Amino acid sequence: MLPRTREEREYLRKTFEEVPELYDRARPTYPEPLFDDLAALAGLAPGSRVLEVGCGTGQATIPLAQRGLDIVCVELGAQLAAVARRNLARFPAVEMVNAAFETWEPDRLFDAVVAFSSFHWIDPDEGYAKAASVLKTGGALAVGGSQHVLPADGDPFFAEVQDDYDAVVPSEDNRPPPPPEEVDDWAGEIEASGYFEDVAVCRYVWELVYSADQYVDLLSTYSGHRSIEEPARGELLERIRRRIDSRPGGRIRKAYLAILHVARRL
Repeated sequence: MLPRTREEREYLRKTFEEVPELYDRARPTYPEPLFDDLAALAGLAPGSRVLEVGCGTGQATIPLAQRGLDIVCVELGAQLAAVARRNLARFPAVEMVNAAFETWEPDRLFDAVVAFSSFHWIDPDEGYAKAASVLKTGGALAVGGSQHVLPADGDPFFAEVQDDYDAVVPSEDNRPPPPPEEVDDWAGEIEASGYFEDVAVCRYVWELVYSADQYVDLLSTYSGHRSIEEPARGELLERIRRRIDSRPGGRIRKAYLAILHVARRL
């Protein structure tokens, strides 16, 4: 999980509320095999009762709903939840709740708790305990996240663009994405919580192609970029836009690594 203080988490997790429509348009979902593996590993079938933590605008909810699951989505952001309600209106078995997962109390237990790119915003001591408390005995916790990576045959743009970050927002953290094999999973943290066992880990690497406008839109939904104060943020994004536009074809290839963890409640 990301090593943030509570104050940093509270601030950054709210930045997505500033651009809900852009978030919905720009953020990708996960590969379909991930959802097949989740259902198989968690023992889920049509009608299984699932709680999703921090659904955003529903990028991962839709593939789960298409598999016939009965889903309650708990989303902290009111604007994100409103967009999710619109996106999920065609699924009568999906319920939206605008609340903080840490304090929300359900009236029933669940077969699974799932979280995609959201669980790291919750204090681990609170998150694992709350997830266990709303699960049936033997229920599953499924935590997924995606990260920008740079495989050996990846696009050199992501090494070159560090010059723009160094020029506008110099930091020791400015560096190219890691290769996928260097990204650790969270199995140890999940087991160390004391609430879960038998953690299965699956990894998926895929690429998406972006134009300059598409990539700048994507960056504009990231909490790290949104937290850069103007005019520096605008200058950085404009430098990146120009760098992409100057390439042959005006496109970049971004590689993602998704890691899925599925564990059983003790």
